[in-house]
Amino acid sequence: MKSLSWAPLGAIALAAAALAPVAHAQQKSVAVTAIVEHPALDSIRDGVKAQLQAAGFEEGKNLKWQYQSAQGNTGTAAQIARKFVGDKPDAIVAIATPSAQAVVAATKTVPVVFSAVTDPVAAKLVKNWEPSKTNVTGVSDMLALDKQMDLVKQVVPGAKRVGMVYNPGEANSVVVVNELKQLLPKMGMTLVEASAPRSVDVSSAARSLVGKVDVIYTNTDNNVVSAYESLVKVGQEAKVPLVASDTDSVKRGAIAALGINYRDLGEQTGRMVVRLLKGEKPGDIKPEVSTKMELFVNPGAAEKQGVKLSDALVKSATQVVQ
Repeated sequence: MKSLSWAPLGAIALAAAALAPVAHAQQKSVAVTAIVEHPALDSIRDGVKAQLQAAGFEEGKNLKWQYQSAQGNTGTAAQIARKFVGDKPDAIVAIATPSAQAVVAATKTVPVVFSAVTDPVAAKLVKNWEPSKTNVTGVSDMLALDKQMDLVKQVVPGAKRVGMVYNPGEANSVVVVNELKQLLPKMGMTLVEASAPRSVDVSSAARSLVGKVDVIYTNTDNNVVSAYESLVKVGQEAKVPLVASDTDSVKRGAIAALGINYRDLGEQTGRMVVRLLKGEKPGDIKPEVSTKMELFVNPGAAEKQGVKLSDALVKSATQVVQ
């Protein structure tokens, strides 16, 4: 009787032992880090996860998923990067330039996929837009600035002085500022800069532009986007129109934005991660740029900031925010 009762248990143990390596082999690990939490970057994270799930990688089943935000602190971003590299996941997704720079500095072996990095070459993540032959690839949110400034002119037809609040420590923003300095004079406009090294500096930087500019343009600077409400407050009080490059900012009080759908950008990033999980090498995958543009307008915000939008602009919008 004893041998009969133990035989099934032994068989079960053998079966479990046989299955264990298979289950382990199927398990994949993805670690995601962002410099800060705000709607655009959160949409990227959610898009990545949705695309992994669509490809059959589900958290709690065959996927270990980690996410950490650096809460706007580059020192914390470096700590998260080192921690994730030590975990040796199958891929690290680094959202926004400071987080991507921290992760790329921390490893030359763990596959890294950057997302929402305007200029990965200027940020020194890759040498050029060809396959890197390193452990790094990713998706850029680079925007055509001439189209951005065309939108500024449609919102504020007589605009001559364009203000920009940005963090001089964020490579993306420095690239945009330098390009605008060259572009705006060709369009009969000039750039007026205001520095905001921290999110708490955004309000005072915006106030410093009052009386000096006809419109404030905001790029995808993470300090500015994470504190956008403080910018909107200044815009409404001083009747200075705000034009953004991030469509989520229109829902928060910008008048208009011609920007990328960040959920789509996240899904595009997620498809790249899936390729890595299925065996491709990051160095063989060419960095990509999101090309799907959307125009959001907010007539209510325009009224509060002393501007009336043309019917043609409102009718051409992908989404009218009420």
